[in-house]
Formats: sequence, structure tokens, C-alpha cells
Amino acid sequence: MTFLSDEQIDEIFRRFKNNNPDPKTELIAPNPFTLLVSVVLSAQATDKSVNKASEDLYKIADSPYKMSQLSLAEIESYIKSIGLYKSKAAHVKELSKLITEKYGKDAGTCSFDEISAHPFPRTREEFMALPGVGRKTANVMLNVLYHQPVMPVDTHLLRLAPRLGLSSAKTPEGVEKDLLEKIPQKYLQDAHHWLILHGRYVCTARNPKCADCILSDICPKNME
Repeated sequence: MTFLSDEQIDEIFRRFKNNNPDPKTELIAPNPFTLLVSVVLSAQATDKSVNKASEDLYKIADSPYKMSQLSLAEIESYIKSIGLYKSKAAHVKELSKLITEKYGKDAGTCSFDEISAHPFPRTREEFMALPGVGRKTANVMLNVLYHQPVMPVDTHLLRLAPRLGLSSAKTPEGVEKDLLEKIPQKYLQDAHHWLILHGRYVCTARNPKCADCILSDICPKNME
């Protein structure tokens, strides 16, 4: 396996930044609470499928209290097009109930810019105490809501890290550790967004678009 040098790593993220200075999640959610629900729903599902399924759900349940008051069957009816929808519906209902009890009926319904001043989970441990919330989901929330330079590792990053010569680790935790150590601090806030988008649209699993890749002259192309 060929690894990138520190200088090459700096250069690929410089290019990512020049190409997309302000990357965002592609999940569509009206507030921080619904973003949490969407991230939970996105496990083993595409953002596009989650956005389509959740649009009507959020019209009737955009707060933890409203969501907790829906029956499992009601939640399932909105998200049944998403994989593992039954277990996800149970997680969503239970986490909504717990957030309501601990943080309030309207927790997370403020604007994204105001979330730091309102009751809502603030730490990885608080997020991971909720049903259906693992380390990746917690890291997404810490990054998007609180602008922490953490590294959510999904299937795209798990695949891209070795291909790009950033990590040889086989587990999400190992890849997370390597990326946090190797990616320059100045790029960490947005790094996982760039990598996810790169994996989703350019460096795809089966037919990577190397001819269109802005990293083609640097990438070691560690193919599976």
C-alpha cells in the first residue's frame, strides 16, 4: 500500500477547499432535532432516500415531543422505503421520548445557529446514550451542530482512506484515528464532508471517475 506524504495530504485538502469552500451535509432537515433523526435514518441508506422519506414526516413531527407522540406504525408508514425501517422507527420514537424527558418538548427545534444556547445533547457521550446513535452519528452531530473538528467515518471514508493512502486501518475507529492525526488541523472541520462527497460522486466504489478527479495526479490509487 502506498501512503501519501504530509505535503501531499495538505495538497489534496487544499484542492478540496478550493473546489468546494463551504461543504454541507446533503441531508435536508428543518432543525437540529430533525437532523439527528435523519442521520439515524441514514445508516445503510442514501441521503436522497432519507430526504424523500422524511419530508412528509417532518411536516407533522418536527420536535421530539411531536415525534414521541406518533405510534410506531405511523413512523414506519413514513420511512418504510428506507432499509431497516422497523428498527429505525423504534429508535426514533425512543430517542424522541428520551430527549423530551431530559431536554424538553421543543429541544432542538431552534435554528442551527442558535443551538449552542438551547438545551440539547452537546457531547459524544450524550448523543451515544440515545437509541440508534453510534459514534459516527454522534460525530456528525458534533461537527455539524457544534463545529467540532471530529471525523465521522462512514462506508465512503472506510473505503476511501486506504484508496487515497490516508490509512490502512480496517475499522471505523482506526480510520478515524489515522485521519485525525494526518489531516492538517486547518482542514479538519470540513474534511469528512469533502471525503464523503468525493466518494459519493467521483471516487465511487466500482467505477471511479479518475479522469474527472482533481486528485488524479496525486492519488496512489490503492485499489481493492
